[in-house]
Order: sequence, then C-alpha cells, then structure tokens
Amino acid sequence: MGHFGAKKSALLGTIGAGFGLILGLATPALAQTASTAATTVDDGEIVVTARRDSERLIDVPATVNVLTAETLARTGVVRAQDFLQLTPGVTIVTGTAEAGDTQINIRGLNGARDAEASVALVVDGILKTNTAQLNQNQGTVRQIEVLKGPQGAIYGRNAAAGAIVMTTLKPTDTLSGAIKGSYGELNTAEVNAHLAGPITSNIGFVLSGNYRTTDGFWRNEFLGNKKVVDDQESYGVDGRIVANLGDATTLDLKGRYAKLTGASINFNASFHLPNFAGVNPAFYENVNDHPFRYYSNIRPTNTQETYEFSGRIEHEFDTVKLSAWALYSNTKQALTADGTSADFARYTFPGATPTSVAVSNKCFQTTAQLTGYPLNPPTFIGKVPTPFLFDPANGSTFGAYSPSTCDGTQLQTRDQRDISAEIRLSSTGNDALSWSLGAYYLNLKRTTGISLGADLGLGVSPVLYNAPGSSNPTSQLFNDRFNTNVYAAFGSLDYKPDDRLSVGLALRYDLEARGAVNLVPFVKDPITGGQINPGQTTRPIGPSSGSFAQFQPKVTLSYKLADAAVLFANWGVGFKSGGFNNSGSKAIVDQSFNNGVTPGTINAGVTIQDRFDKETSSAFEAGLKGSLFGGKLRYDLAGYYTKINNMQFFEFFVGSFGLLRVVSNIDKVDVYGGELNLNAEVLDGWTIFGSGNITGSEIKKNSSRPYTVGNKSPYTADYTLNAGTQLVLPVNDSLKAVLRADYRLTGPTWFHSVQNQERPTLFSGLLPISALALPGFVGNAKYDVTQRKAFGVANFRAGIETDSWTLTAFANNAFDKKFLNEVIPAIEFGGSFISPGQRRIIGVEAGLKF
Repeated sequence: MGHFGAKKSALLGTIGAGFGLILGLATPALAQTASTAATTVDDGEIVVTARRDSERLIDVPATVNVLTAETLARTGVVRAQDFLQLTPGVTIVTGTAEAGDTQINIRGLNGARDAEASVALVVDGILKTNTAQLNQNQGTVRQIEVLKGPQGAIYGRNAAAGAIVMTTLKPTDTLSGAIKGSYGELNTAEVNAHLAGPITSNIGFVLSGNYRTTDGFWRNEFLGNKKVVDDQESYGVDGRIVANLGDATTLDLKGRYAKLTGASINFNASFHLPNFAGVNPAFYENVNDHPFRYYSNIRPTNTQETYEFSGRIEHEFDTVKLSAWALYSNTKQALTADGTSADFARYTFPGATPTSVAVSNKCFQTTAQLTGYPLNPPTFIGKVPTPFLFDPANGSTFGAYSPSTCDGTQLQTRDQRDISAEIRLSSTGNDALSWSLGAYYLNLKRTTGISLGADLGLGVSPVLYNAPGSSNPTSQLFNDRFNTNVYAAFGSLDYKPDDRLSVGLALRYDLEARGAVNLVPFVKDPITGGQINPGQTTRPIGPSSGSFAQFQPKVTLSYKLADAAVLFANWGVGFKSGGFNNSGSKAIVDQSFNNGVTPGTINAGVTIQDRFDKETSSAFEAGLKGSLFGGKLRYDLAGYYTKINNMQFFEFFVGSFGLLRVVSNIDKVDVYGGELNLNAEVLDGWTIFGSGNITGSEIKKNSSRPYTVGNKSPYTADYTLNAGTQLVLPVNDSLKAVLRADYRLTGPTWFHSVQNQERPTLFSGLLPISALALPGFVGNAKYDVTQRKAFGVANFRAGIETDSWTLTAFANNAFDKKFLNEVIPAIEFGGSFISPGQRRIIGVEAGLKF
C-alpha cells in the first residue's frame, strides 16, 4: 500500500503543479474549446446544451469535450467508436460479441456487459434507453458533447459515468441536402445522405439514410477462407418533422429504422497455464502476442433490427418553459456461433441416451476426418476426441470455436422494447435564480436467451429450445423475461448573484421496480440427463422481483477569475440499478466451481448471485478552463476522485456445462486522476491540439473474489493521450486544402479484477483423476499475462473542399497497428477470450451538398 500511496501522491502533485502554472498565466482572452479543435460559433463562443439549456461552454462547471459540425466533417467520424477515440479519459469496447455489445469507460467507470449502461445517450433532448444503440449511426449529427462524471441529476437514468449528448440537423428554410460516400480497403464502403427543407411555412422535414458494408480483415480458414469473421452490413433511415404550432409552441417528431447483419463472437482463446508451458510454451501465452486464426465449422451470424419513434413538444409561457417527450423503442438481436466446451467433454462421452450417442458418434466422425488439422498452438486434433488430459497419446485439445462438431453450438437472443416519457418545467429569462422541475417514466421489457446445442453438422437452429432428436438438440438453456418500471422526479436550482459566481444544486430520485420470469421448460438435458437449466432441481424456477432506489444530488460551483478564466468544481452521486442474471446462474457456478468435494471439481470461492446489487458512486471534480495569449491557446485542466460502491462487473464462465454470462459486484473501488486539454492556433488556419488523461484506481473490497483487493479497476486504461494538427490552406477564393492528423495512445489496461493472481481451474480438478494423475496445482492458471499493452493508432486525412463539395483521402490506423479490442479472462477455465482491434483502412471519400 505504501507504493500505491506514493504513486497517488505523485499524481496529485503533478495535477496541482499544472493547475498552478495555468492559474499563474491566466489572462483575459476568448473562449474555452474542446480537445478536438472544434470551431466556435455564436460570435466566437462554443455553445452547448450540457445542462439541458443552451449556454457557453466556458460557463459549464464541468469537463465537457465537444465535437462541432466542422470537426465531425473533417475527421469523418460517425459512430461512438470513432468519436470517443478523440476524447481523453474515455475508452470503448464494441462489436466483439455482437453489434449491440458496447461498453464505454469514462474515468474508471465501466458499463458492464449485460447490465445497464454507465453512460446516458441523449439525442435532441431525448434519453435513449437501450444500450444496444450506443454505437449505432444516429443520423445527421451536427454536434456531440461528451460530459464526464455523474450526470443523473441532470440527464437522468444510466448517467453514472457521464453522458453523450448529440444534436442532429433541424429542417432548413429552403430545400437543401448532402451526400457523402467513401470506399476503402477490405471492400469497406459507406454512404450517408440527407434532404431537408420546408413542407409549409410552419412545418419542415429532415430525411436521412445511411449504409455501410465491409468484408472485414479476418478470414475463416476451415470454410475456404470465407469473409465470415468480421464482415458486416448495415443501413438505416431517419425521419424528422418539426412544426411551429404558433409563436410559442414547437412539435418535434422523429422516426428511425436500422438493420444490421454480419458476423459475431470475433474471439480466439488464449491459455494461461504456466505449468503446462514445458509441454508447449503456448499454454502460457501473453494475450498481446497471440496470432489470430479462425477455423470454426459454424459460420457465425448476427442480426440487429431497431424501430424507434419519438415526439417532443415545447411551449414557452411568459417566464416558464414546458417541455415534454415520449419515446418508443424496439430492438431485436440474435447471434449464432460455434461453442466453447469441447475440452471439457460435454459432447464427447457416448452416454446412454439416443441423443448423446448420436452427438458423440458425430464428434468421433469429424475428429477422425480432421486428425492433424493445423490449429493455433497449443490446440491440436488427435486420433480421438477425448481431451488430452484423459488420453495424452491420442487425445485432442480443441480450444474454443474449433473445426470439429465436438464443441457444440450457441444461440443468443436479446429483444428489448421500451416506452419512456418525461415532462419538465423550467424558468426562462436572465434572473439571478433559475430553476427546473420534472418527472420521468420508463417501462422496459427485455427477453434474453442463451441456448447451447449439440452440433450434428446441420447448422444452428434459430429457436432457443430444440427437443431431442432434432437437428440441433438443446443441451443447456437460459431464457428469462425481465420487466422494469422506472419512476423518477428531478429538479434543479441555479443561483448567479453576480457575473463571477455561479452555484447550482440538482437532485433526482429514481425508483426501479424489476421482475424476472424464467421461461426455460422443465425438461432434461438430452446429453447428460440432468436438468436443462442447473437452477432447476425438483421444480421449475419461480419468478423474482425487487426494487432499487437512489437519491442523486449534484452540486456545482464556478467562479470567473477573468473574462476567460473560470475555476469550477462539482460533486455528484451516480446510480445504476441492480437487476437479475439469467435464472440458475448461481446454481451453475456453485455446482461447477465451488463444490470442491466431488472428484474432478475445485473450490474456487467465487460468489455469484442470481440478483446483483445497484451500483452507486460519489464523484468530485475541480478544475480550471479558459484561454491565454489573446485566445491563441485554450485549455481545460481538471482533477477528479470517485468512490464506487458495488461496481457492476461482467464475468464469463466456461466449463463442461457450456458457457455462462453474469453480472457480479465489486464492493468498493476508488478512482482518481487528472486531465488536461490544450488547443493552440499557431497561424491562421493552422491548429495543433492535444489532451491527456491519467487514471489511478484500486479495488478496496471484493466479496466475490477477495484476493483481488489492491488491483485496478477493470476496463480502465492507465492513461490516454490524444495529439493532432489541422491545417486549412486557401487555394483560391472558393477552394481550400485541408490536412489533418490524429494520434491516440491508449495505456495498459486490465479487463478483469483478477490480474497478477494464480487461481485454480477446472484442469486443477481434472488432473488428479486423469491418466496423468498429476497434483491439482499443476492445472492452476496465472493471469499476469492478460493485461493489454499500450498501443497507439494514427489517422490521416488530406483533401480539398469548397462550399458545395469535398474530396478527401484517408488512412485509418495508417500504420496497421495490431492491438487488442478486448480481453475476457474466464478465470476458472484457465484462459481468456480475446478479440483483435480494427486494422488499417485506406480509402477515399467524396461529398456533395446543396
């Protein structure tokens, strides 16, 4: 702890020194900017909606990174995975398992997979409620604001780590439109287009569409090098009608449809068994050194379909504004893929049932055909499908997603329908005291399923339960329907006694009533003869219910030192509701990993519950923002400290039972750090910009895995660094040349609470009873090789533009840097499931507008 405390003191000292330097240099100047060189509007000031109403960015008492329309156009970003890479202190993992699978980490707070998000997505004043939409194309976006720290009191549900606020194009007074298309390596093409204008003198419209396709970088060797690993095709249509219903009333109606098809489960398995390394060094592999290969006999698929409709109305009274909105959202997702459990013999033993005999016979048949087929070390296919632990001379080590049928199949579904509404009353005018008051309601219905089936060489059934004797008989099933009702009330007071001082107080109360109903039929597993869901013993699993509530205060303070130098501080409470894992999760973990008595089992001591707790956080931030040297240098410096209780964390389990996804809680985590944004106008048209974030963290208590105390917060990069430059050169009166370079360095990252520890695995239980008869500790895994190393990605753009057209060449990940997108350690499995990051794409982009 002494070393940890020394690092913490050094970090805070560095932040303090930087704070003092800028404070000493501060002089009256122009406006605050974002780290991405956003252009200013409204007479030189950046205008944002970071507190629900339009105001100058410098007046917002918090760190806000802004990408204006110019920045978006000149970087070519569209989705969250693009623009968040321009934002310090923020990392994203998306699309590794499926399209809607997105985790955003802001300053150490992460959105756990299968839990609610930690970051609110607000588009044109409406809160999106489905985390599957975080990385979707949101249409004609004209400004993006990334707010850091708890925003629940202001922006509502699931804003514990921050909020992403998007503003899209409004109807124009005359008919206008634009189209932009690009084509690059990997047969990657994208088109975005819109048309906007008036319908009548008081009604206008915006209609937009988008399309994207890519073959992806990776190929499936077993399926003839087909482009079926990370291929994807998506399209969407967005419509908007804005009507002025009199001088004081505006109605805003929106609808959107989006569909995606492509691949899923873009993972390889990596083993971390140091005592096996003498046989083959690949058994103890650093995840950063893994050579990716794909050879599954199942073509993975992923579909996502979204319908969304919303309406928003505003009416201004003499001194009060009334705003209200309602949203309907429906997203359906499904994926199919190869299985993971061949090495634990789920589909290997003949058994006694007709189904198990058929499955085992098919497994033996494909193994005989594939003997000697080259797999990534240390996996191999021997003469028989028995795992090497039981027959080291002739057995096989399949790993996950092998070309044989011995690992089965998987189908995962997630359907969610949301209906939400909000009403808000706020003061208008320039009085010293302003206020707002409102209420919110959400009904969320979500149905999830994870079905494991036997692979008889006939593909994957799209149905969750398939009876014995079918082409894809189900051997394990998790299937639950979740219903959530959310009730919230909120309000705020802001007091500005003079031009220098501003004080704000916001408060929100959320109550989430949740219920879960198990949909798994009470039938036997046709392979093992046990229950198809381990949570079912003598009867079906009954329904569950619970409520989660939280007050979320937020206090803000700002003091203007000069016209363009503002001190600010804020404190707030973040909240994420608790919820329910798939019914039977606790039973399967206890039976498989916490038994320790039955031969072949271990006592891992990991605690998983069918119900996980709510997450709360207390976050403090203080900083200084402003500009120097007559506005030529603009800056934003902040330090922060956050205490998190019951951090929600995703766990992945693999074994003879198949696979299991759950959410657990880490009792206490502390996060602290500092952030600096700089933007300098060197010459007219030439800007350089840079930003940096450093985050320290420590797990203080973890009842689920007590031995991880002292480790770092999962999914949290030690630091991020953004640097770049933009040069705009006039060629003649109408033509400009635009050059831009962006570089992002992401620091080392752990993805699990288990980091440098050694832990028993299923191999530790199997070795003593295998033909090798080795002591259990030989099968232990060590996870010091699972930290993603630091990596840097450079993007370049060069083009020419006029007021009506653009032509640009681009190179994303220009140096083809190889890095990991995600690492998912499966602790009791003895390895990790790892996914590669996006490789280089060089291409050209052209746009036309009128």
